[in-house]
Amino acid sequence: MSRLDSMMRRLSAQRDGLEWAAEQTGDMNGDALDMGLGNGRTYDHLREILDRRIWVIDRVLQCHPSCVPPSQDFLEGEAEEMLQKLAAMGAKIVLAHYDFGFGVKEKDVEEAARLSPAIARVMIPGGVIVSGQPLVGFQAVEGPAGIAKDRYYFYRT
Repeated sequence: MSRLDSMMRRLSAQRDGLEWAAEQTGDMNGDALDMGLGNGRTYDHLREILDRRIWVIDRVLQCHPSCVPPSQDFLEGEAEEMLQKLAAMGAKIVLAHYDFGFGVKEKDVEEAARLSPAIARVMIPGGVIVSGQPLVGFQAVEGPAGIAKDRYYFYRT
């Protein structure tokens, strides 16, 4: 499979997974969390499909100008510290998207496992996590049909 085809499958799985998670959590009370703003495409999509506050965590704010989150919802810094800050603020996250990464699979998987307990502290019971990396300590669930195994990961808290 070409890198272009692979990227298209990943983005399609991400979109379908987020829309599935929005349906799964539609009647639940709580906020959303986008971990890894990047260019802002995912955050922009979440704004379109959700009617709830969306917290955003990233090391730096360098997204497209149309995708800048409100300053009160953007936590800039290292992930673990920002997740601790979010937990201390009493945030209740019902839907989270995990997209942190260095671009080196082994390092990305290791960081996802390391951050999993901090993510758990902000999630409400029954919440949904959509993740580009495997997480630990959550109940793996089957996401939407048509997404290849290990392309995206889906969890309930």
